[in-house]
Amino acid sequence: MTQHCGLVAVVGAPNAGKSTLVNALVGQKVAIVSPKAQTTRAKLLGVAIEGDAQILLVDTPGIFEPKRRLDRAMVAAAWGGAEGADILALVVDGKGGLGSKVTDIAEAIADRPEPKHLILNKVDLADKAKLLVHAEKLNALVPFAETWFVSAATGDGVAELKRAFARLVPEGPWHYPEDQVSDATERALAAEVTREQLYLQLHAELPYASAVETEAYKEREDGSVEIHQQILVERPTQRAIVLGKSGARIKEIGARARTELAQLLGHPVHLYLHVKVRPGWDEDRDVYRDLGLDWVE
Repeated sequence: MTQHCGLVAVVGAPNAGKSTLVNALVGQKVAIVSPKAQTTRAKLLGVAIEGDAQILLVDTPGIFEPKRRLDRAMVAAAWGGAEGADILALVVDGKGGLGSKVTDIAEAIADRPEPKHLILNKVDLADKAKLLVHAEKLNALVPFAETWFVSAATGDGVAELKRAFARLVPEGPWHYPEDQVSDATERALAAEVTREQLYLQLHAELPYASAVETEAYKEREDGSVEIHQQILVERPTQRAIVLGKSGARIKEIGARARTELAQLLGHPVHLYLHVKVRPGWDEDRDVYRDLGLDWVE
């Protein structure tokens, strides 16, 4: 059987639903999601298979106007993830409409050589007439090869999009084994799952001044995995928020993260969390390395 394999860079403004779309195309969770914008920090590769085609989906951080070093590193990761792609997919929140962030990104990719596809997401929530207006305006800015209307959350239109990508990726050998769905290590996956729970459970209480590091990851003789993680925050008040009253919040964060990790890894997980106050952690080169981000001056 002739194999096909290609790279699809998934770019867009924060909260467009890029990670949800990548998960839907892969067919299982490989990227964390939350209602909070800029959840994705580093580029992550999801591996989708359709027939004889292996589609390598680069889920990139949302592109926005950076204000600090961490922001600059995230935006650099987003544009870096688009380099060398066979297809460039711009994902737009169909419900949210076209703001300056979206049009700025569209203008930035207009002259890029890769075939470009416009994906208007969240069509289940959007006004249908406005969707057509958005599509028309964006196609006037960028020579898109095709425009797609999908809902990554419900799956509407995702199968058609996946088949189209499979037809478009070039002929070539697969880069990953058939059963591999991501390039993330299990250590990195564990940190991301815990960070997702921080976002989902704390919402606006804890700003982006937090990170999760997997300090130890080891397999026990009984087949289970023991994971030790530290949650980095900048101030003692933020530590108190993560811990919650009598430690109730961190217990709930750990319980939900443990349950999800056990499902993803396929074996029991022993997860140990502690919270460390480290002022200025987002100026620490080692933390950037652990997050999979380049140090940006």
